[in-house]
Amino acid sequence: MSPPGRVRRKSTTREPIIQEPEPLEPEATRREAGVTESSRANRGWWDRNADEYQVEHGTFLGDDRFVWGPEGLDEIEAELLGPMEELKGKDVLEIGAGAAQCSRWLAAQGARPVALDVSHRQLQHALRIGAEGVRLVEADAGALPFGDGSFDLACSAYGALPFVADPVKVLREVRRVLRPGGRFVFSVTHPIRWAFPDEPGPEGLSVSASYFDRTPYVEQDEAGRAVYVEHHRTVGDRVRDVVAGGFRLVDLVEPEWPAWNSQEWGGWSPLRGNLIPGTAIFVCVRD
Repeated sequence: MSPPGRVRRKSTTREPIIQEPEPLEPEATRREAGVTESSRANRGWWDRNADEYQVEHGTFLGDDRFVWGPEGLDEIEAELLGPMEELKGKDVLEIGAGAAQCSRWLAAQGARPVALDVSHRQLQHALRIGAEGVRLVEADAGALPFGDGSFDLACSAYGALPFVADPVKVLREVRRVLRPGGRFVFSVTHPIRWAFPDEPGPEGLSVSASYFDRTPYVEQDEAGRAVYVEHHRTVGDRVRDVVAGGFRLVDLVEPEWPAWNSQEWGGWSPLRGNLIPGTAIFVCVRD
């Protein structure tokens, strides 16, 4: 993206005009970004963009659904956390919870969810929508503020994992707070998408980059400070991360695009969804 030029404001007087530059759009690039820079950038990005995100996607996410991704795969059908009737009384940690839509659904099933997010503004939306029966916690996924063995289950729908520089650290933290036999299910952008332009139309169907290039995608300000960071891992990387984090991978789900879903969400669309996967869901167990 190129920054916009300065705009001169019109005046009907002879007074001198003070020109004020418009805010520059972030520059999109691929470069290295470490743990601290990624965390700081993404906390700020989600605080600034939480309002717009909830306006644009809040209806699709709903207040009585647990959706794993833009395809619309619903936990009530997938049961990736286990049979719905067995959720009652379970302590569940949702990581990267946003406005806690998934946690509200879990609470409605009788679970005891904790919704954790790095963004203060996202959690404010959880309060606005109504988070009855949900405990809200503002914290980084790489340093969970809970004791060992605090939860029966953990989940993350596009939360935290795509945005952290050290996913193994997050996985080890999740394992630490899970009880033996606990399950962690998380969804991320399908790694194959990194080889294609992030466009919903035909232009998003041609390979434009190397799938094996792990260089992070970074948006940075005019001083070179990152304001948004997303990290790419191949499918093999994700599997190795899960194992290094101390989990056993029991399933890898690649949702197909359903006929009922006609909406576009960023680079996700019916056109692309019917041809290439958009989401990968990893189902892991702490033995």
